[in-house]
Amino acid sequence: MPALKVATYNIRKCVGTDRRRQPERILAVLAEIDADIVALQEADKRFGMRSSAIPFHLFLENSPYVPVSFGGAVHSVGWHGNAILVRKGMQVRHAQMLPLPALEPRGAVVAEIAVNHHSLRIIGTHLDLSGLWRRRQIRTLLGFLDNAAHLVPTVIMGDFNQWSNRGALSEFAFHHHRLVHTPPSFHSRRPVARLDRIIVSHDLIVEEAGVHSSALARVASDHLPLWATLKNA
Repeated sequence: MPALKVATYNIRKCVGTDRRRQPERILAVLAEIDADIVALQEADKRFGMRSSAIPFHLFLENSPYVPVSFGGAVHSVGWHGNAILVRKGMQVRHAQMLPLPALEPRGAVVAEIAVNHHSLRIIGTHLDLSGLWRRRQIRTLLGFLDNAAHLVPTVIMGDFNQWSNRGALSEFAFHHHRLVHTPPSFHSRRPVARLDRIIVSHDLIVEEAGVHSSALARVASDHLPLWATLKNA
């Protein structure tokens, strides 16, 4: 697999730190990052039809991306606010929703993407604030990977709502995954917490990784996007 850039971004339903909802601003931040694959959190509005916070026509007109379809609500871009964007023209071999145990609706989305005849599995998720439920959710993710029909290089990205690398996050190491070292991403105006994470299987090499902290990103959401450039081991 050639080097590939991935990113994860909690877009807060496109409401910035200035309290303005501006989906075009989120797309502009994504253009700055220029990733090949993006996992979004809080990508759908919370109430009503839970429609996409970024209107679909903006993806067509102002973006190099297309949202992966998971067969959920027709107006939503993802599921439980989780979405995966791929560059137009990339082949999605498989996509599914993955329910997670929780007191409130939570889930993950999974897509297997073809990259130059190689497969790459992307999981996007937004975990619970509760440490107990977060551990159960991580174990569900790991159980899904353990029971997968075939081994595929895997990237798990999203808002994990956990500051420390210890606790529930340490369980990934026992399943041949590792946390990519990235700077704090929350709060966007003064980042102090590593709530957002990128986790990769051991058959992937991380060439570079970081947080995108442009002037636009600092106002577009209360989270900053994380990114990583990967290739096969």
